[in-house]
Amino acid sequence: MAEPENSYPIDPENAGELARLMQQDRLLTEGMGGLLPEPGIRLPERGRVLDLACGPGGWALELAFHYPKAEVIGVDISRQVIEYARAQAWSRGLENAHFEVMNVMEPLAFEDGSFDLINGRLLAGFMLPGAWPKLLAECDRLLKPGGIVRLTETEAPLTTSPAYERFASLVAQALKRAGQSLSADGRHLGITPILPRLVRKAGFEQVRLRATVIEWSMGTEAHYPVFKDYLLGLELVQPFLVKVGVATREELERLYQQAVAEMQQEDFCALWHLLTVWGYKPLASHEAEAEPEQALSGSDLDKTDG
Repeated sequence: MAEPENSYPIDPENAGELARLMQQDRLLTEGMGGLLPEPGIRLPERGRVLDLACGPGGWALELAFHYPKAEVIGVDISRQVIEYARAQAWSRGLENAHFEVMNVMEPLAFEDGSFDLINGRLLAGFMLPGAWPKLLAECDRLLKPGGIVRLTETEAPLTTSPAYERFASLVAQALKRAGQSLSADGRHLGITPILPRLVRKAGFEQVRLRATVIEWSMGTEAHYPVFKDYLLGLELVQPFLVKVGVATREELERLYQQAVAEMQQEDFCALWHLLTVWGYKPLASHEAEAEPEQALSGSDLDKTDG
């Protein structure tokens, strides 16, 4: 069987990218305040959860650990990361965590009304603009009435490094040129201002927003983890930038070295903004009056889990 085409701008089979995604996953969960920190998000004790483009499976594995009676399924286009996630679930004895190879820009092989919660984090790096409404329609199909879709996206961090800012602008331009951007002019990813409307247009109700800001200025606790994330990311994305023609390999190497130096200066300042948008699939009228099932709230979890 042929592997599905991957629009991810970094080679997902690269061992360095696998390590980066594992570290980034923990960084995101901790920086956002836990696994399900949003007010009002409640997962039934025996609920079913789908994690979209789960990567190495960090969030799904942690959720499966904290909700041992729930079933957590992660899907990703990369067979290598799915095999890694399966190995992690086996080594940790998490029989309630499962992982499958699937492309989230295509219909997913699950029955209607299969899940109580569908989660997705940082999908914009590979999602084609026209795929967003289709994915949200698929989420609507897969969720039970009253089920929740929860999506977290970002734009490039704001920093005081001229070289990093230039590099980030080249990434945004490259995604725009490759047809993988929602930005009006190619200066940003463009997903965060559009995401709430996409969720509402898909028919979800009570759509809410929660912003997270991670400061990774020099001297802060988050500086080294985020710096390491971007140190690897800016290196691994260079072949994509060369391929689409926004810069030469030599130009990128010089810019990369300058950015690395500037991000380690004593006066370096930086903020990483994330936006979580969540909404509920409408309840049928008779279900809206029913008593809610016994549930656990994500806010009850240790805020430093992950």
